[in-house]
Amino acid sequence: MLAELITIGDEILIGQIVDTNSAWMAQQLNLAGIAVKQISSVSDERQHILNALKEASERADIILITGGLGPTKDDVTKTTLAEYFNVGLHTDAEALENVKRIFSRHKGPMLEANIKQAEVLENCITLVNSNGTAPGMWIEHEGKIYVSMPGVPFEMMYLMEELVLPKIKERFSLPSIVHHTILTAGIGESLLADNISLIEDSLPDHIKLAYLPKLGLVRLRLSGKGGDPHQLQSEIASWVLKITNAVSEFVVTEADVPLEKAVLDNMASKGLTLSVAESCTGGYLSHLLTMHAGSSKVFLGGAISYSNQLKESMLNVSEDTLTKFGAVSEETVLAMARGAIKNYASDYSVAISGIAGPDGGTEEKPVGTVWVAVAGKTKTISRKFQFGNKRAQNIERSAVNALSMLHKLVKEEQA
Repeated sequence: MLAELITIGDEILIGQIVDTNSAWMAQQLNLAGIAVKQISSVSDERQHILNALKEASERADIILITGGLGPTKDDVTKTTLAEYFNVGLHTDAEALENVKRIFSRHKGPMLEANIKQAEVLENCITLVNSNGTAPGMWIEHEGKIYVSMPGVPFEMMYLMEELVLPKIKERFSLPSIVHHTILTAGIGESLLADNISLIEDSLPDHIKLAYLPKLGLVRLRLSGKGGDPHQLQSEIASWVLKITNAVSEFVVTEADVPLEKAVLDNMASKGLTLSVAESCTGGYLSHLLTMHAGSSKVFLGGAISYSNQLKESMLNVSEDTLTKFGAVSEETVLAMARGAIKNYASDYSVAISGIAGPDGGTEEKPVGTVWVAVAGKTKTISRKFQFGNKRAQNIERSAVNALSMLHKLVKEEQA
């Protein structure tokens, strides 16, 4: 069973908005046992849409379309679909009542364009959109299924979860698909692959291993397809165990979560607290941590000590240390980490100081030089990194490597 996704809208092609719909739909389809053959983005142009529909019908069994169902003249999806299927449009009574209900709730005037949103293809099953005025449409044509949905993400998600996916599952006997993610840090993709090459070569045909690298991280995703989901889950678990045993030093968690979330969850389970002392990252690490609900159980706060003056006053770094070794030095980040533990009464602290760039470097300390220190219950560790000259990447890499070091120290001390 193959699916194809088509997102319609000039705003996607010019980069005005990011197509998050396709990524979300692909995840949901994959979990349901439906492989996505291709994802396309096309303009609000009749012929472009017609070509995309024809090509998709030659590749896939289910074609999911989002966008172009609004009340304005640039939204041409509905009329183009009518042309493609050679059918007319009619006003769906239930969809019209939904439009009236929404406008009565908001007490706004209902224009002719809004009423026309209740028009659907004559050959479709109407999918009433409780979250918006544009209904979805389910069309069966020449052995293929086409589903047209609004491009507004929360409207599309409602239709997918409540109507489209249940209808697909009811119609087809789909295979079970099981995924298991292993998050690793502190090891590159090539070295990781080399360490588990014999295990990877031994995998059966119905279980695949994917490498998903990001700055400072590699996710390993084992995916299995088969009949009995419980048997498949058990089989994948045995392969997961082999992989994690082979690279245990670098395994952070067995879940598809961000690194900072894994660190927070681990520390929360042990009742540990954390403070930070950020210089070149300017609060980015704190931002990552506080993006997650419940982070306050672990994260106390800290200092964004960009200047030497604040390193002294907020973290007790001595003027002598800063004068002798400089702000970007092992001695300074060690003092920052210890100062954070003392001043903010946390179990652990992370300190980062570096030259993010693109200027500010010297021959001795070029752009991309970053020192990270992590202080814990029994020891304080530090490490020097030499990144490139891209400021945003240097900030992200600094935070990721700091979290990786924190994870390792907590793991070591709490063993």
